[in-house]
Amino acid sequence: MRYGDKTAVDGLSLAVATGTITAVLGPNGAGKTTTLETCEGYRRPQGGSVRVFGLDPIRDRRALMPRIGVMLQSGGAWSGARAEEMLHHLARLHAHPIDTGLLMERLALHECGRTPYRRLSGGQQQRLGLAMAIVGRPELVFVDEPTAGLDPQIRRSVWELLEELRTDGVTVVLTTHYLEEAERLADKVHILDRGRLVASGSPLELTRGGTVATIRLVVTQPFPAGAPESLAAALGPTTELTVLDDVSLQVSGPADQSTLATVSRWCEEQGVLPEALTLGQRNLEDVFLELTGREGSS
Repeated sequence: MRYGDKTAVDGLSLAVATGTITAVLGPNGAGKTTTLETCEGYRRPQGGSVRVFGLDPIRDRRALMPRIGVMLQSGGAWSGARAEEMLHHLARLHAHPIDTGLLMERLALHECGRTPYRRLSGGQQQRLGLAMAIVGRPELVFVDEPTAGLDPQIRRSVWELLEELRTDGVTVVLTTHYLEEAERLADKVHILDRGRLVASGSPLELTRGGTVATIRLVVTQPFPAGAPESLAAALGPTTELTVLDDVSLQVSGPADQSTLATVSRWCEEQGVLPEALTLGQRNLEDVFLELTGREGSS
């Protein structure tokens, strides 16, 4: 997919397994939203092909639409419609909808049911958008930034709801800029950058191993004068040492046994008694930054 001279999606190839939660991650301009909109049938690819349940999202739209739910990044409702009216209207378009009252209660929408959409807060609009996407009991639901602007309690409720959908056999494809959200929810993660797929795997597969380790050292008494500098010299130029305070420091360096062994040996030589010596585990954000060099964003 191209917009003028910019290639938004560049030879992208990926698959989503049935009954899973799949996260599509990437920095701004990575092609996430364009990819989802192409799968949803809102955009026609300029090259290649897309199949959802074996159907072409453009040519087979009438057969596909009853089987999918779509939560847009913004909008999707009439500005003057009340929240409960909008949800009731969509429910009546489906043969076996979820009870709208229960859904509004679950997503904390019952208190704003009579409020016009344009007067809802951003978080309320997000929750209504999710309710609209799943009220028809879709087999597959696309959710674009489902918890943006939500407080931690409501965010966890949304997480639990998405996990319940997966348990019921619903396939969920989501984009999010909360990398801890993807790490918790996703069975499979696809990371995009500049329209290309740069990594795929489960959160465990992506965070296992790596080339950089983070070691945190906390000692019982303040470091002797010049001690951090001597540790930095012992570790060599391939590591980065940061003094956090007078009793703790952090070392980032090659993910091998020698780095940890050097820190332990230095403590013995300097007569420094460690209170805690921990080897940090990479998370999905670390992997994301290694691959894209940019912070996670929508």
